[in-house]
Amino acid sequence: MTERTLLTFNAGSSTVKIGLFTLRAEGPVRIARGVIDFRHDPLTLAVSAGDARSETALEARPGEDLSGILSEVFAILGRRFDLGRIAAVGHRVVHGGDRFAGPVRLDGEAIAAIEALTVLAPLHQPQSLRLIRAVGGVRPDLPQAASFDTAFHRTNETLVRRFAIPRALHDRGIKRYGFHGLSYKYIAGELARLAPETARGKVAVAHLGSGASLCGLEAGISRDTSMGFSTLDGIPMATRCGALDPGVLLHLLGQEERPLREVEDLLYNRSGLLGVSGISADSRDLIESDAPEAKEAIDLFTFRIAGEIARIAATLGGLDALVFTAGVGENQPAVRAGVCDRLRWLGLDLDPAANAANARLIGRSESRIAAFVIPTDEEQVIAEETAALLAEPQD
Repeated sequence: MTERTLLTFNAGSSTVKIGLFTLRAEGPVRIARGVIDFRHDPLTLAVSAGDARSETALEARPGEDLSGILSEVFAILGRRFDLGRIAAVGHRVVHGGDRFAGPVRLDGEAIAAIEALTVLAPLHQPQSLRLIRAVGGVRPDLPQAASFDTAFHRTNETLVRRFAIPRALHDRGIKRYGFHGLSYKYIAGELARLAPETARGKVAVAHLGSGASLCGLEAGISRDTSMGFSTLDGIPMATRCGALDPGVLLHLLGQEERPLREVEDLLYNRSGLLGVSGISADSRDLIESDAPEAKEAIDLFTFRIAGEIARIAATLGGLDALVFTAGVGENQPAVRAGVCDRLRWLGLDLDPAANAANARLIGRSESRIAAFVIPTDEEQVIAEETAALLAEPQD
């Protein structure tokens, strides 16, 4: 029997990651990956499958309708893969609100509900919706599914999710949702495979990329997370501010009379590592720089991460392990060292040689808290959740 395939789209604010998977009895197995980079002009599609890699400039231009871009993407992929075997398309959607507690097949009602949540994730949600509609226009024959970043954190208790604001506002949806849930779900599964006894304990996961957050796991279940109502909250990021005294916003909007859109741009695009350093949003550039502002940006980054891990340990009632993941977490020993050095009081003893080598286990054998580096794979989770939906009987 010819094996069927799945296509996944992981939409970020400036790139779209693509996964192509073969459906097998043991689950989806990746056969190719791609990236559409919206920061380039012209747009590019990079595709890799095994040792073969290619990069193609796209003729279509970005806009509200991505059908032209998707048509080119399907055409390019179709030269190397049999797209007639695609059984479904899965999408990462950042915000599921209180409506979605798990993956769903996409129909008109579900898409409308996702669109209604755009006000809660204005940076990411529109891109996912454009992709969903473009796939529906280019390949209306394909079933589509959505996997939600917020769904993994629905296990957080109400006490964790609540802000100290009037109850009516909480009841209207102003609460802590948490994000990067697909990454945390993957890490929980990988840790259970690599170190099952540790995975049954209390674990902090640091997802450190351009967007960054932390999650506290207990037996693989989310109990707390650093991001709250929006993807601005928690620790500083590449260009996002992280947790900020709301009085600062009142001051900028009131006393300084700055326009709302200007403040929004400042918090999302001109803060974080970029804002503090005034040099770059890329931690690699800052680590290599001799400028004191660059060092201060990295020091602030690691200081806030360590402090958030300590807070999460209080929620969990202890800490057995720390996992670093995502681009910075997986590849920047200096950042990991800066975080772990501030957590020695918790019993975390880093192995410098293992850390420098980006080893899987980077804590010393005598360390009370285990420390891991585990690469994440959000597209794998999207593929698995889409495959599970396909296997469910339809009404």
